[in-house]
Amino acid sequence: MGIIKFDKKQLINLEYSLNRELLRTNRAGTYASTTIIGCNTRKYHGLLVAPMEDIDNENHVILSSLDATVTQHEASFNLGVRKYPGIYEPKGHKYVRDFEIDIIPKIIYRVGGVVLQVERILSEDDRIMIKYTLLDAHSETTLKLKPFLAFRNVHNLGKANLFVNTKYQSVENGIRVRMYDGYKHLYMQFNKEVDYVHVPDWYYNVEYIEEQRRGYDFQEDLYVPGYFEMNIKKDESIIFSAGLKEIKANTITKSFSSALKKRQTRETYLDCLKSAAQQFIYNRNGKTEIIAGFPWFGRWGRDTFIALPGLTLYNGDIKTCKDVLDTMTKDLKDGLFPNIGSGETTAMNSVDAPLWFFWTLQEYSGFVKDKAVIWKEFGKKMKHILENYRKGTHFNIKMHDNGLIWAGETGKALTWMDAVVAGKPVTPRHGFAVEINALWYNALMFSLELAQVAGDQDFIDEWSVIPEVTKLSFLEKFWCDDRKYLADYVTYDYVDCSVRPNQIFACSLTYSPLSDHKKERVLETVRKNLLTNKGLRSLSPEHPDYQGFCEGNQEQRDRAYHQGTVWPWLLGHFCQAYLDVHEKSAITFVEKIFNSFQEDMTMHGIGSISEIYDGDPPHTPRGSISQAWSVAEIIRIHYLVEKLKNTEAKI
Repeated sequence: MGIIKFDKKQLINLEYSLNRELLRTNRAGTYASTTIIGCNTRKYHGLLVAPMEDIDNENHVILSSLDATVTQHEASFNLGVRKYPGIYEPKGHKYVRDFEIDIIPKIIYRVGGVVLQVERILSEDDRIMIKYTLLDAHSETTLKLKPFLAFRNVHNLGKANLFVNTKYQSVENGIRVRMYDGYKHLYMQFNKEVDYVHVPDWYYNVEYIEEQRRGYDFQEDLYVPGYFEMNIKKDESIIFSAGLKEIKANTITKSFSSALKKRQTRETYLDCLKSAAQQFIYNRNGKTEIIAGFPWFGRWGRDTFIALPGLTLYNGDIKTCKDVLDTMTKDLKDGLFPNIGSGETTAMNSVDAPLWFFWTLQEYSGFVKDKAVIWKEFGKKMKHILENYRKGTHFNIKMHDNGLIWAGETGKALTWMDAVVAGKPVTPRHGFAVEINALWYNALMFSLELAQVAGDQDFIDEWSVIPEVTKLSFLEKFWCDDRKYLADYVTYDYVDCSVRPNQIFACSLTYSPLSDHKKERVLETVRKNLLTNKGLRSLSPEHPDYQGFCEGNQEQRDRAYHQGTVWPWLLGHFCQAYLDVHEKSAITFVEKIFNSFQEDMTMHGIGSISEIYDGDPPHTPRGSISQAWSVAEIIRIHYLVEKLKNTEAKI
């Protein structure tokens, strides 16, 4: 694939460049994100966005942006880009000549005889470093840097006020500021002595066009404490450092180089995916967690277990997988994992997260090769989940006498199809849901497999008869004999035969209640009705409730979210099932699916895969610019293909 590049014509075209966003995280919760030309289009964008444990334990935009102005012969050129009502000002994109990403982003500006290269890197210690290198100049050149500060929660917008602390303190080669009490100081320093001019001011009505499109408040005021000014010579590099802790000025250059050496190359498509996978891993305060997506998601229980194997195991990182499992199991309560939030804001409303936990352990067992140890380490947690599901837990989650899991409560959406509008689930699916019971059957069988290896006869005696009951009931309840596919959910007096992708898990899981023939029929139905080159549709276009575009305000998007919108993560299980059923004859077909995301490395979230795509062509990317389970499952598809190839080669 090589280095990702954009040329001048693409970069100065705002319609093109503003739809391409950059993201970098430091595996400790802090991230930097903006568009490829540096114009923030979301309230979530910023050069330093970090968790504030002392405030609300959520991410806060500290440094929103940094304008660079080049002065030569008393003529000044501002390289920044910002949107105000009816205008972009300044218009620094006019001076962009090249942009590329290999290990880190690199952008080159040309202003008259000045050629300035700008590189950005986010380090592990919650610090953004920006390196300015003067590649060419024919006379004395001055560089002025103006920081735009926000100091607010990523989900909110700031307004000019009288409470802001306009004072600053000098530190080595820079200053420190703190807009409001309760926040940590922001240290802005350089690798050389610079002049700082303190002229506190507000910039009003900065607009974020993506928030406007999504129906949210989109204007805010940003605070500028002053500006830094310095001379810069040809071939000289000046590094700006902004962090939550002070750094020794004489170590900034070395810190930049050290951080660069730790970065992964992006020479190939697979390199891009593996690099993206690293960004979802969160190590902070003794916890290892998975961020579901950027820029607005936090830790989600369901997403964690679905994404974990692809992000870690298939990246050769068994330890991180174990660390995440250990972190998550500490929060297990009444048979359920937290779906979102933590502490008092925790929501346990996910019927499938505990069942995906079993699948993750299944994947984990394929790498550690010691099932007895897995039962020893996680068996107690597995039993806890099974027992709570059998006797009943919150939200009417309970195994009925037919061996199937019932779940549902008014106003609650417990499966992954969890959009709620005006207090009502868009796809309630109360009753027996097909993927929940496929996962339940798989969890039962896998648990018995581990217990058998570990010699846990008591567990085997207690649970061994249930899977057969579950299997028979599954076939009786879900198989639509006239249509030759599986119902999406059923109750005792209703069968929903909408063609949805949830039935695919009954084909992909290691233990399935379906025969190979039935799997083939399900796969064919899904392929014909739901498969696109960007994922599986969440509902067949033939259904009257189908919506082909996921756009508009939040209510409009939520109504389309699971009513036809395409989800890349579903491809992992579709491809696994397809390879299991069709074996080597499916390799070319599945490789084509894997390679279809190569073009996405230069779209939406550069080097990553989006959360969702429109159901209708051209399948425009939507939602978060980088989603954990999207990236994870595409990585897993690659290794499923390689594994089958290697198996065939040995034969």
